[in-house]
Amino acid sequence: MNSQIALIQNIDALLPQTQCGLCGHRDGCLPYAKAIAEGEAANKCVPGGQPVADALANLLQRPVLTAEASVWPVQADGRPQRMKALIREDECIGCTKCINACPVDAILGSGKLMHSILTDLCTGCELCIPPCPVDCIDLVEDTQPLLSDSARVAEQNDLRQRYYAHIQREEQRRLHRKGPVVRAEIDTELFAQFSAQADAAVPVIELPVQKNEQISTADAQTTIELAKLRTQIKKLEKQLSVRDDEKKRLLLTNLQQQLRELGA
Repeated sequence: MNSQIALIQNIDALLPQTQCGLCGHRDGCLPYAKAIAEGEAANKCVPGGQPVADALANLLQRPVLTAEASVWPVQADGRPQRMKALIREDECIGCTKCINACPVDAILGSGKLMHSILTDLCTGCELCIPPCPVDCIDLVEDTQPLLSDSARVAEQNDLRQRYYAHIQREEQRRLHRKGPVVRAEIDTELFAQFSAQADAAVPVIELPVQKNEQISTADAQTTIELAKLRTQIKKLEKQLSVRDDEKKRLLLTNLQQQLRELGA
């Protein structure tokens, strides 16, 4: 198992950590690294382009495959043009959907307030674009000089750390969130196992205890009944405050008794 994890680490180290999911793995680079180690083709990293496909083929001693094509032109380093997302801020409605979608926490803002993208951190993953209800996010070319090999490794390590921190925070919030979880398909067990054995300093992902695993079916049913009783009681109390009614008052007494019996 340790040798398998080491292989996944070596593969993951070659991937750009954009966490874009264009390889077909919605969870980002690490799940694709695991799939490659298990035999999946190593040419599906679109932002990595041919250089990453070649490096993976060399690492794995496999035949070199043509990299999946990007919609962007190829740069001088053989990789597709780096892109950055920009919000047209005067059109932003502050819905926070892009914030939840960003895998590296490169978007600032809060509900009903204007959002901004930290372009230095943006990976151009495009994940913020589909959720935007007003289509106010554009992709523009990154005009910064091409990265050196050492600068690219440093960037990848930083993005990996930011993504792991993002996952850890989302897992902590997931149990208390009322709305849908944006990235519900994340294999947190894989990330937890990887982070626990990683040589690089990445946040250790701890899996929170699932609340719904602690609640029995009977407990859940009791919770539902309590909610129904409280709703009925409040409705009756409101009606009786306007006009007294003997039958309704008797019903209210019975419901309050049931509530006490259920231990509420």
